[in-house]
Amino acid sequence: MKLNELKDNKGARKSRTRVGRGIGSGKGKTAGRGVKGQKSRSGVGGVRAFEGGQMPLYMRLPKRGFNVPNAKSYVEVNIGRLQTAIDAGKLDANKPINVASLVEAGVVRRAKAGIRLLGTGELKAKVDIEVVHATAGAKAAVEKVGGSISLKGEK
Repeated sequence: MKLNELKDNKGARKSRTRVGRGIGSGKGKTAGRGVKGQKSRSGVGGVRAFEGGQMPLYMRLPKRGFNVPNAKSYVEVNIGRLQTAIDAGKLDANKPINVASLVEAGVVRRAKAGIRLLGTGELKAKVDIEVVHATAGAKAAVEKVGGSISLKGEK
């Protein structure tokens, strides 16, 4: 066997059906689309959700859920990010850390409704931090190194 003698098995490659090429081809005139109308035209395909004037399924099903119109948006900060800022000299661990100091250090861009402290990462420095909310893991990590968390603005 030589490379120039290689060929596909019989029936491995099927040529596509060319439609609209005369009635004798079997796929001429309407090209397998039936007769006239919207669905026989190119690029339309009919309106998918239309059920012949009956109320469509997506309108029959009940609405669920509720979006709070005045929901508060908090900035989330991980304790690992705080440690990075302290190591870089942007935050002073000896002074209390609050929203103003975090914005000034470039840890957060803007305060929004307050800071949420999350527990991802490792904290080595003893810090006194003032936030709106802190997760249980974050509280445990801060208290483990001898720091404290004070919650401001929480109801």
